[in-house]
Amino acid sequence: MREIARSPAFVQIVGGAVYRLLRFVRATQRPVPGSSESARILREQHPAIVGLWHGQHLLAPFFRPTDLPYAALLSRSTDAAINAAVVERFGIATVRGSGGRSTTKGKRARKKGGARALVAMRRLLANHTGICMIADVPKGTPRESGQGIVTLAKISGRPIIPSAAVTSRHHIVESAWDRTRIPLPFGRIAVVMGEAIHVPPDADDALLEEKRREVTQAIETANREAERLVAAQAGRSR
Repeated sequence: MREIARSPAFVQIVGGAVYRLLRFVRATQRPVPGSSESARILREQHPAIVGLWHGQHLLAPFFRPTDLPYAALLSRSTDAAINAAVVERFGIATVRGSGGRSTTKGKRARKKGGARALVAMRRLLANHTGICMIADVPKGTPRESGQGIVTLAKISGRPIIPSAAVTSRHHIVESAWDRTRIPLPFGRIAVVMGEAIHVPPDADDALLEEKRREVTQAIETANREAERLVAAQAGRSR
């Protein structure tokens, strides 16, 4: 079964099925009043680094303007291969690699491909392609930003847009470390984006850590506001 799950044919079949399901779900969502004008913000800040939490990554194609080129950072895991097959069908390019936690060093870090991924994303930003990046680290602490996103902002000179997307109807995968939310059809969606965060090109380790904490707080603030908007709309609908 592991060999089947890793086969390119299986990945493409499952990726295609998930893509069609997400297109259907997206078509049935209604925006919640009070949501950010995400299309306007992303156009004004383009190319930007859109920061999201794990567990909400399935919603990124729901609010990305289709006329803007974007790429998404995904890990090299088998599960991420299916995610890549899905987002590429939405017209979003993929960069494979993960920096892991700050303690990841040596061969393990090279295997994750974090450094190469940063270089690739910096090149994409320089060529006017935005980046969608999950800020918290796989199998790390959920909803705590890693260093990767602030490092990319430093070397690229592009802003981080703290973002969150929440749907009123969803299924939570309780067994997943990030409690991934699978959006369900015929619901409402709230998208919230905070103020852009800039990282100076000469930022030292102390400032990078300060910016990392700022990104954590900003994305979580956006997430809580999105949750509040969805809950308020549900209360008015009763």
